[in-house]
Amino acid sequence: MSTTTIRLPENLKARVAAAAKRSGTTTHGFILDAIAEKTEQEDLRAAFDAEAEDRYARIVATGKTIPWQEMRGYLEERLAGKEVKRPTARKLAR
Repeated sequence: MSTTTIRLPENLKARVAAAAKRSGTTTHGFILDAIAEKTEQEDLRAAFDAEAEDRYARIVATGKTIPWQEMRGYLEERLAGKEVKRPTARKLAR
């Protein structure tokens, strides 16, 4: 484990200390949890962005996609617990 120094404005330091106390942990533990949580959020965002870029590249390469209204209907039916056939991507007319 290594040491990193962070400088907090006094008002933020007080807020962190109060929040840590409310959550039943130390200030150090609270800060570590906050950093871990923020890092996880950023990792998830990066994975989401990579997936979106990959899907867009496939659309550009193939010219195939699913119209939003069709996909929305499919998702709504699934959400309602119905068995529904998955829509297939196709070239769209412009």
